[in-house]
Amino acid sequence: MAKSRKDLIVVGDRVLVAPEEGEERTNVGLYLPPTAIDRQTVQSGRIIATGPGTPLPDPTQLDDEPWKITGPDKKYVPMQARVGDYALFFRKAAVEISYEDKRYLVVPQAAILVLLRSKDPLDDL
Repeated sequence: MAKSRKDLIVVGDRVLVAPEEGEERTNVGLYLPPTAIDRQTVQSGRIIATGPGTPLPDPTQLDDEPWKITGPDKKYVPMQARVGDYALFFRKAAVEISYEDKRYLVVPQAAILVLLRSKDPLDDL
């Protein structure tokens, strides 16, 4: 029996981040307890996937619910974050998920503080 492939699809103005590992140690090599790590307000990681952005309402419709936009011509405010960017974001805004035994964070774009983007895409290889 073949195993069906499932993909994670990020919705709205959120990004999927692979968190940077190794934050449990200080520069000197001391291990930090989980309570000390939870006090840190900023976390970092590599962006794996992005959502389409924030949906814009059709100006001809006076509907208060933009997610109910129908038709093939949905419009979105584009995401500033891109796949492959390195992001610094607020830890408390992130939601941790596990998928296929890997740990990911789902972060709203508004919680991202800084994006580090390579000018040459081959630098990350």
